[in-house]
Amino acid sequence: MAMKNFNALLLFLALCAKTVSPRSFTVDYENDTFLKDGKPFRYMSGSIHYFRVPSQFWYDRIYKMKMAGLNAIQTYVEWNHHEPEPGVYNFDGDYNLPKFLKTAQDLDMLVILRAGPFIDAERDMGGLPYWLLKIDPDMKLRTFDATYIKYVDRWFKVLLPIIEPFLYNNGGPIITVQIENEYGSIGCDAQYKSHLRKLFKKLLKNNVVLFTTDGSSSSLLSCGKTDEVLSTIDFGSGANVTYNFEMLRWTQASGPLVNSEFYPGWLDHWGEPHANVNASGIVATLTDMLKANASVNVYMFHGGTSFGFTAGSNLGNTFQACPTSYDYDAPLNEAGDPTPKYYAMREAIGKFFPLPTGPVPLPSPKMKLPLVTLKRVMSLWDFISETNNSVFSTYPLSFEKLSQPFGFVLYKAKVTFQTADPAVLTVKGIADRAHVYVNKVLQGILSREQKIESIPVRVLKGQSIEILVENQGRICSGYYVNDRKGIFQNVTLGSQTLANWTMTPILLDSKTIKKVALWKQMAKKSDSLSVPTIYSGEFTIESGTTILDSFLRVDGWHKGVAFLNNFNLGRYWPIVGPQVTLYTPSTLFQKNPAVNHITLLELENAPCHNSSTCSVQFVDTPVVNGTTPL
Repeated sequence: MAMKNFNALLLFLALCAKTVSPRSFTVDYENDTFLKDGKPFRYMSGSIHYFRVPSQFWYDRIYKMKMAGLNAIQTYVEWNHHEPEPGVYNFDGDYNLPKFLKTAQDLDMLVILRAGPFIDAERDMGGLPYWLLKIDPDMKLRTFDATYIKYVDRWFKVLLPIIEPFLYNNGGPIITVQIENEYGSIGCDAQYKSHLRKLFKKLLKNNVVLFTTDGSSSSLLSCGKTDEVLSTIDFGSGANVTYNFEMLRWTQASGPLVNSEFYPGWLDHWGEPHANVNASGIVATLTDMLKANASVNVYMFHGGTSFGFTAGSNLGNTFQACPTSYDYDAPLNEAGDPTPKYYAMREAIGKFFPLPTGPVPLPSPKMKLPLVTLKRVMSLWDFISETNNSVFSTYPLSFEKLSQPFGFVLYKAKVTFQTADPAVLTVKGIADRAHVYVNKVLQGILSREQKIESIPVRVLKGQSIEILVENQGRICSGYYVNDRKGIFQNVTLGSQTLANWTMTPILLDSKTIKKVALWKQMAKKSDSLSVPTIYSGEFTIESGTTILDSFLRVDGWHKGVAFLNNFNLGRYWPIVGPQVTLYTPSTLFQKNPAVNHITLLELENAPCHNSSTCSVQFVDTPVVNGTTPL
């Protein structure tokens, strides 16, 4: 380029720089509003968790949210899977946060980022890494505990520089960043809140609006409030909008009114009915908030799926494990399809915000395949012998001490004394569910949920007691997120303590499951169908078939974990419901002529009757509202 032309270009760019206003997103407390590029602004947002949606579908889901009239999306950042072990970081695949943020920006959607470190979200340990409990079981999580703060600081020094270029003021989509989450529900550690605020302001160069979110009571709001940080509230349909926003005003006298979690549905627990929230009530409350000039985020607008072992649990009157589906009775269902609620909310939103032009999204077709035959490959005992990585200890060790984040551990001890007939086996504080065997014969089940810590067993001196413990998900909220798993107290048989334990963490990662398909069938005809057993089958999809999303139906199976092509679809438990099918994204299937592998670890009872083969089926209709005991 000639020097004359180059100088002219520089002059042109300089003139443009003077005429184009810099991007900015701030809070105007005097006029109770956000300012976007200097002009009053409010958002209509919806929650979507990138880690609950296959990355190939991020664009589709965000596009559908935009077409509902939203101008923003909200997501959490999940620490525990971004740093699965200390100093080991994962920003790949479904955890590629920069890609997710760029996808939102490509669709001209703003982003509200809830960075944690704690998020709840019905995820294992509320998004905190399990290994914090390995370092110190008594660590005071979510406080200014020196050890906890050390790892929080280290994590944010990794995360925040990654998101800093995506801030709105830097040309990106992020308009606000939340620190902590509903902190008023667990305490008022002002030093902890202040430390997080200072850390975020420093690492984000004081270049973004920070906010907190708390429940709808004056005590929760006042306890969670952080100086120099915008306070927001959360509440669902049917709430008194005026009263709730007055409570927010009591905590924060000025600034924009924001409901950061407006609930169009609710979470599920195994054994309890699926959430079902009426659309008319949602629309009425949403309309009241928008009339009050509030900014609103719908939690969840698309719930998605807690694949693998990522679902957490709650602690009400008893332990409550969350299912694999996070459908949430949301406007976009688990598979990303618009529901009647979607269209009703879109109509309501359209009265306050401009709706995008173009066709309104419709539900997409799903795929149904023929029955898939599964054969017993091996019992869990044989699987353990093939992948032996046992640890010995005089007394039982927790999952965390065994470096087993999720899944199962087999605890085994030999009885060295004469026992009563029957003898009472007691495991105090079992976490969370345990199948008890004597010489591999099932004796009964211990259950944290059912508060069963003792069962009678028939065992002789010299025989072995095996306890297969399942982690059903660490508690995700409240005071008890430091939720260790496994056995961490002495086990007694009658009046005596069992000692000298062999503990085997059961590896169910993709590499190990891949080997199952290569192993020869080891299950014996004499194997009881109630023995924990691995079943495997193969199928191909006919040439010319369009690969679509589907749902794995496991009727007749009791409880276990399912894998498709080595990917962990999640836990199934149809005998207690409400979830009966497992959402199976199209991205997991192999096209013809490739062979697809389906593998189940069934813990309790398979529907094979007198045969050595069973079946499952991929169907085109989900069932997340099946019958339940309650």
